[in-house]
Amino acid sequence: QVQLVESGGGLVQPGGSLRLSCAASGSRFSINDMGWYRQAPGKRRELVARITSGGSANYADSVKGRFTISRDNAKNTVFLQMNNLKPEDTAVYYCNADGSIWPYNYWGQGTQVTVSS
Repeated sequence: QVQLVESGGGLVQPGGSLRLSCAASGSRFSINDMGWYRQAPGKRRELVARITSGGSANYADSVKGRFTISRDNAKNTVFLQMNNLKPEDTAVYYCNADGSIWPYNYWGQGTQVTVSS
């Protein structure tokens, strides 16, 4: 079984920064693509950013130029550096990963990010 554990959420003022981390743990597994999604109240969950094991990344248009996704393959960890945060970035952020053991796609428990003055 693979578990994803997120950290780094919190309350920040508009224009501020936060860094989210997500570590995959388990036994006898490998991780392929990793990513971050978010869900605001009353809205559908949406892709924020995704990164392949080779380091190729893609971003939602709403976060391009402000957010950066990166990963440490040796530690099966993915990061999301969020700069110039806006109130509309407020949401629960979820880590997601594709892996080698059933069910082959995993979700973290979510971490709250609130951008407010």
